[in-house]
Amino acid sequence: MHLTRVGLTDVRSYDRAEVRLEPGVTLFLGANAQGKTNLVEAVLRAAIGSSHRVSGDQALVRRDHDLGVIRLEARTDNGRRRTLDVEIGSGRRTRTRVDGNDVTRAADAAGVVKVVMFAPEDVAVIRGDPGERRRFLDDLLGQRRPAYVSTRSDYDRVLRQRNQLLKQARGLSGSSAEAAVATLESWTRQLVHHGATLMAARLAAVHALSGIVRDTYHDVADRPEPVTMAYESSTGRTVQADPGAGVPDPAPLAEELRAALAEVADEERRRGITLVGPHRDDLVLAIDDLPARTHASQGEAWSLALALRVATHDVLAEVGDRPLVILDDVFAELDLTRRRRLADRCDHWDQVLVTAAVESDVPLRAAHVVEVTMRDRVSSLSPRGEVAEESA
Repeated sequence: MHLTRVGLTDVRSYDRAEVRLEPGVTLFLGANAQGKTNLVEAVLRAAIGSSHRVSGDQALVRRDHDLGVIRLEARTDNGRRRTLDVEIGSGRRTRTRVDGNDVTRAADAAGVVKVVMFAPEDVAVIRGDPGERRRFLDDLLGQRRPAYVSTRSDYDRVLRQRNQLLKQARGLSGSSAEAAVATLESWTRQLVHHGATLMAARLAAVHALSGIVRDTYHDVADRPEPVTMAYESSTGRTVQADPGAGVPDPAPLAEELRAALAEVADEERRRGITLVGPHRDDLVLAIDDLPARTHASQGEAWSLALALRVATHDVLAEVGDRPLVILDDVFAELDLTRRRRLADRCDHWDQVLVTAAVESDVPLRAAHVVEVTMRDRVSSLSPRGEVAEESA
């Protein structure tokens, strides 16, 4: 798959901008704070439903405006034309159109345009809290299996309802407390059902990623230390990644989750919050048997983060279209060896969008170059050899 066109209206620093793209490498070149990352962030937001920089959409809308529009056109591996239009703003429901048709479920837009982004923020997947690693797995699975998006949405809805009931039940007694417990059981059954499905999918993803992550880390970092991955469940069990394992049966996971919830039932009612479930699980990454979160050097963390993204590309490519790759301000952060190793990887990807402030930092061949400049707080795009038009 490759993007053929990106159009932005009132998104971040862009009023109206359009760029047409070809397969291969495209370099978005410009000084810092000109709008390079704003462009690729918009592509990511439309493709996977979230930004890698902020949690909400309001920051993506241009200053003093209420609505921003992101338009993507792509060509699939078999030549089919796809379009994805997303309208974002504050205080309004996001409007999404796929191939010109309105869709109401996030799952209907998942995977239409497959994207893998590697950015400086990815180091948080290695060093950050468990939520960063859960998000990494969920973003991957949402593009690989759009049904996962619906399951995750169902789980989040049930979790909110269950937590609300647990908080309310803390002040109840007698028959009111008994009624609350009965209602809680209904929400618990739903939590177990959706939670076990999420856990099975995440475990399958960890197994599929592990071998690629190990091999890529050794190649990029040029170091021999073993890299391992494991899924640490809030039920108390840790599952070591096995590249040869398939998708686990959700039924035993449901029993495991149900038993763990029963053990903490009294504590949950006392604290008013759900203490067990995939919303509290973690992906454990280790280098030479030491937790990468606390022991990895800066270079090791960067190499491991890059290995995770390379593995994401390969796992996504196993099902449907091969994803495009975005490298946002990455080469400047790497030493010469890692730059060369990453450049070698780019030769094997169908389409790569790269942002950089200094062209000599990017050791890539045959790149299409688009210069990004800003004037009067508005960014503009100009393919090398063309003159950027005045902003409207």
